[in-house]
Amino acid sequence: MIFGRCFREVLLPSNLHWIGSLIVGLLLGVVTASAQAPGPPTDLRCEYLVNPLGLDASQPRLTWRLNDNRRGATQVAYQLTVGSDSLGVSRGSTTAWTSGKVASDRQLVTYAGPALRPFTRYYWRVQVWSRGSAPALASRVSSLETGMMRQQNWQGAWISDSQNEAFKPAPYFRKTFYLPQNVKAARAYIAVAGLYELYINGEKMGNHRLDPMYTRFDRRTLYVTYDVTKYLHPGKNAVAVLLGNGWYNHQSTAVWDFHQAPWRNRPTFCLDLRVTQANGSVVTITSGKDWKTALGPLVFNSLYTAEHYDARLEQRGWNVANFDDTTWKPVIYRNAPSTNIVAQAMVPIRNVEAIPTKTLTKLNDTTYVFDLGRNISGVSQIRAQGPAGTVLRLKHAERRYPNGHVDQSNIDVHYRPTDKSDPFQTDIFTLSGKGEDAFMPRFNYKGFQYVEVTTSRPITLTANSLTGHFMHSDVAAVGEVNTSNPTINKIWWATNNSYLSNLFGYPTDCPQREKNGWTGDAHIASETGLYNFDGITVYEKWLADHRDEQQPNGVLPSIIPTGGWGYEWGNGPDWTSTIAIIPWNIYLFYGDTKLLAASYSNIKRYVDHINEQSPTGLTEWGLGDWVPVKSKSPVELTSSTYYFVDASILAQAAKVLGKEADYTYYSALAEKIKKAINAKYLNRETALYGSGFQTELSVPLRWGVVPVELKSRVAANLVSRVKADNMHLDVGLLGTKAILDALSENGHADVAYQLAAEETFPSWGWWIANGATTLYENWPIDAKSDISQNHIMFGEIGAWFYKGLGGIKPDPQKPGFKNILLTPHFVAGLDHFEATHAGPYGVIKSAWKKAGTGISYSVTVPPNTTATLSLPVSTGQKVYEGGKPIELVWTYIHPKKSPDQTAQYQLVAGAYQFEIR
Repeated sequence: MIFGRCFREVLLPSNLHWIGSLIVGLLLGVVTASAQAPGPPTDLRCEYLVNPLGLDASQPRLTWRLNDNRRGATQVAYQLTVGSDSLGVSRGSTTAWTSGKVASDRQLVTYAGPALRPFTRYYWRVQVWSRGSAPALASRVSSLETGMMRQQNWQGAWISDSQNEAFKPAPYFRKTFYLPQNVKAARAYIAVAGLYELYINGEKMGNHRLDPMYTRFDRRTLYVTYDVTKYLHPGKNAVAVLLGNGWYNHQSTAVWDFHQAPWRNRPTFCLDLRVTQANGSVVTITSGKDWKTALGPLVFNSLYTAEHYDARLEQRGWNVANFDDTTWKPVIYRNAPSTNIVAQAMVPIRNVEAIPTKTLTKLNDTTYVFDLGRNISGVSQIRAQGPAGTVLRLKHAERRYPNGHVDQSNIDVHYRPTDKSDPFQTDIFTLSGKGEDAFMPRFNYKGFQYVEVTTSRPITLTANSLTGHFMHSDVAAVGEVNTSNPTINKIWWATNNSYLSNLFGYPTDCPQREKNGWTGDAHIASETGLYNFDGITVYEKWLADHRDEQQPNGVLPSIIPTGGWGYEWGNGPDWTSTIAIIPWNIYLFYGDTKLLAASYSNIKRYVDHINEQSPTGLTEWGLGDWVPVKSKSPVELTSSTYYFVDASILAQAAKVLGKEADYTYYSALAEKIKKAINAKYLNRETALYGSGFQTELSVPLRWGVVPVELKSRVAANLVSRVKADNMHLDVGLLGTKAILDALSENGHADVAYQLAAEETFPSWGWWIANGATTLYENWPIDAKSDISQNHIMFGEIGAWFYKGLGGIKPDPQKPGFKNILLTPHFVAGLDHFEATHAGPYGVIKSAWKKAGTGISYSVTVPPNTTATLSLPVSTGQKVYEGGKPIELVWTYIHPKKSPDQTAQYQLVAGAYQFEIR
């Protein structure tokens, strides 16, 4: 054992200084030879993707994980090898770049070799040297493939049909071409304004949905790359494209005026099909005037409302080579939607989970109601047979009326239809009469649990006739929570369902009523997302949307992307702090400065704008604590606090990026804002903010506004306020983000848990008790407005489970969980808790179980990381690790509860089993 005195000062995102206990740290363990020998590095990623295709990044980021479960496992050096010859790379030679042996424990390295060539597959591997392990360990060879890299490398033209933006039926396109030789390799690069499906010789390419992701189309357009090698053959081939409207050509009318977006037009696309033949020659088939176009069965499509499909109009084989297209029409050239066509380097949207019908109710001969048993985002797929012209209307909703019919009254309030031709969340499917027909929307998704199918004439439907498909950005799960309280487990699951239901290439508020990228909802839920899912590629894309949308004066809209709505309402620091909070959270969770650096000037412009408008340090710009239970907190208090948060993050970002003058300036600005807030709202005699409501107390506590000497008193007042509110929540959106952390980080985790586990109104558990499988938009289930049943805005609780019960937090001094802050809370009322989070270095585990009067606590610290563990120890108890007692040299007595002490240990990598008894 190695002993050493330690003093920790942790810089929180809000620039709050938390002073840790002055203790003797206990460094547990050294590298042990008895553990399993280390294996080669694993989980190689490029730009956080596995073997990505079509990258435009000139200096891609390379990451890996160690495969070493020895206690104290540490990487002491690495060597990267990159080349276009896989065999050479596997042997350690290269034709592109090698880093050489670098004495470093870094596992995130930016490519620094010669300029990467477009349309080129590169192979790479990493060798690592570990402490206590002499030979280098080499990973398997991974790959990355570049795409266009530069705009001038596109050869195709932007084409469409001759219709205008008001025309309803979707356009179909096709082209045939000959290949004289076998195909060695082939890639399809397609950029679209709108949405698309791409086909080669009748086969749909990829399993993506709703590509490309939504952007500000006139400022940035995304393209997608496919490996189409196996779909091509010598001789005649066909390439085909079906275009959908998406957000580009919004034909439905709602309050956000997307139908008036400045970019709006008939969908268009540009395609390059680059084929390398057997002899090494390259031929590129492109979009141009030699394509043909026609209409088909997709007679209407709206991302916002639904799709209408007439199976009688199907042209079977329209996408294969021998189809007779003599009646098809010529295409027209179109302007490119923007001059910035860039690779879509992110996880795609997919049909992630098929959900069968749970129950089927037949209301009459022509009306059926399908119940999936849970609320989802996505589509329904139906199979039906009947006479030609039979019309099926599939109406999707989250709830039902007492008479059994579906009820859309909670989700259709912002729709402003001009006629009855485009009913909300209602697909219209017309049967062909040629046997069983199948329909699933291509360019739409909805939020629903129930589907009411009404048929124009009686047909037979069964529970097997309809399947739901849960759609979302297919981010990998990286976190899991399991407890002895079934309600907590259900809340965690429902929170994740709502988070995923609102992730479609950008974070949204709800999947039915709006589908908008509401900024406040997104930053409130960002920690929940990052603890549970590997979402960096989505957030990096969305912050690029922020940069596209920001006005020269720094102002951001409340929804991003936007067609112009949101610059005048709903924005302000309490909402649009996304520009600062999300890059900072990505830095904390991944230890990656790229997004922080890319967003730095935007954060600065935003903070400077508020400073110009609010020279006193206080601002009333914002929406405030949206949808509270009953109390109303001052907008100036909450917005000024988020202004402080933004200035603090900007100061810390300046320090991380080496901008010392900015660090000094914005640190002073943050201090000025804090003093202004406290001067107006803090009563130092009573330690109350404002009227002492839950939000008024918890927001300054959570974000570091409270003076250090008053924190314990303000926290005690918050507890008193919660007790006065009958141990229930009285917060809205902003208070929800703050209250659980404010309590658990200030000595009152038991109270936080009581709020989290409550099952009566108002609470998360109240929703669960009433059958919720997702989170709601309002605390009362019978509210008159704001009653979506699949909103993520109250989703902070999903992050708090990891922070407040498991105690897992990133260390801002060593971000990316390079050093893990572990502060578990063994709360009253919960017997068992376990959380795991797979960070950049591997799986972190924090699990505890009560055993009599003691606690059994399991910890896993990933290789090449450390952890600072703070354990609560009662007077008379001792701490054991691996069955052996650990000497308590010095402990810190909490000012609130004198019997409780905190023992702090500095842990090296490895698995630990502690006991407190």
